[in-house]
Amino acid sequence: MQLCECMSKKDFVKDWSGLKVLIIGAARQGLALARYLSMHGAKVILNDRQRDDELKSARDTLKDLQIDWSLGGHPISLLEGVDLVCPSGGVPLSIPLIREARSRGIPLSNDSQVFIEACPCPVVGITGSAGKTTTATLLSLMVKSEVERTTIGQQLQKFDSSKKFFQLISTSQIWLGGNIGQPLISSLDDMQSDDLAIIELSSFQLELMTVSPEVAAVLNIKPDHLDRHGAMDNYLSMKARILEFQNRDDWAVLGRDDQGSWSLIDRVRGSLLSFGLGELTADQSGTFLKRKDIILQGIDNKETRLMSRQDIGLRGDHNLANVLAACTIAYAVGVSSEAMRRGVLGFEGIPHRLEFVRSWGGARWFNDSIATTPDRAIAGINSFDEPLILLAGGKDKELSWDEFAEVTEQKVNYLILFGESSEKISSVLYEQKKNYRPEQKSKCQIICRKNLHQAVKTAAQVVFPGSVVLLSPGATSYDEFHDFEDRGEAFKRWVMQLQ
Repeated sequence: MQLCECMSKKDFVKDWSGLKVLIIGAARQGLALARYLSMHGAKVILNDRQRDDELKSARDTLKDLQIDWSLGGHPISLLEGVDLVCPSGGVPLSIPLIREARSRGIPLSNDSQVFIEACPCPVVGITGSAGKTTTATLLSLMVKSEVERTTIGQQLQKFDSSKKFFQLISTSQIWLGGNIGQPLISSLDDMQSDDLAIIELSSFQLELMTVSPEVAAVLNIKPDHLDRHGAMDNYLSMKARILEFQNRDDWAVLGRDDQGSWSLIDRVRGSLLSFGLGELTADQSGTFLKRKDIILQGIDNKETRLMSRQDIGLRGDHNLANVLAACTIAYAVGVSSEAMRRGVLGFEGIPHRLEFVRSWGGARWFNDSIATTPDRAIAGINSFDEPLILLAGGKDKELSWDEFAEVTEQKVNYLILFGESSEKISSVLYEQKKNYRPEQKSKCQIICRKNLHQAVKTAAQVVFPGSVVLLSPGATSYDEFHDFEDRGEAFKRWVMQLQ
């Protein structure tokens, strides 16, 4: 049986029996998809460039299933008799194995596409260069708060055409996944029609997808992953795919203050909601800030006060945008204003996103390891008014550091650089210093260290009372760590060991 590359929810083949599926990449996504497809009767080949001895723990997680493993490379011979190829998000589509699959007309898919096609309940998809995890987590808290206040046993009405928004009356369970925890396909068999799924979608996942969620949110689009996508226009096109396959009964949520997100307004196929600081016109619906209050303007043009900005326990304007976005999406799924506020109250963030670690040496230490681009590091820097000791560096994404250099000169007392990108970042800052007039005095002192551990030790030597030590790298972690979480955990461990 052959599958069409442009599959839709309507014609999706749920019977995987006898289909031969090649999965490339044996990390979280690949392992979860392999388990799901194998349990549903597919003949699964799991391929990874790593060797057998490097993937022993991964193999052990699937030892109860009949899965063929091909490790140590990506031989073209794997395509023989294959019905579908599923690359994991971290696998570039430019590798010869995938190019050959395309040339042979073998369709491509991934775990997120398979999940959305088969999901029995409504799906909210959230993408953006920054803020996906925080926004998705806030949304899940709002929905849970709404569920707790409703009558048990009532059902989720998928769409109410008279009111033109989802009516979330009650639901059995809220499922949250993507970059948070396990891929949602791991829980697909446990989902019911009256559940709600919230999924983060990266540009890597969207690059292949030909299906859109019922509610699709694009938070922001900043330069990122250009080492893979090549140009900003390509990256923008990948993000836009979350809207491309919606229909007129679906909802799109865009950020008005972000040029990239708002540029997609002409691609909206269903109804539009938006979020931003400025007030809305009479023909728009969404959230905005009025003085110190977050306001919702509904589709009936009525304004509802949701909460005060003081109710938000998260630092930074970027987190204010995340709250505005979460409230707007929550409105699309029928969450009440009371539940939105309860979802925000007491929420202090999630690990590796401006996470407070400890007070030591008279300073407060924060872990913002999720900041893997210069833009995200700038957002972290701008979240503080205190004197800053900034730890930055890692593996560069071929992005511009010019604005980062300007901000650090203005706001950072000590910049401690580490990792592969330290030389590049320091050269940008020193080049900028050459343009200073004689009367200008540079505020920022630059220190280079080989790795993050050495950077932490150096920060401990220069720390002073009233300062903030911030790990906000602006680059990926792959030169030294498995991922940003691994880097953040190491940072926290070393900070906690300071005496």
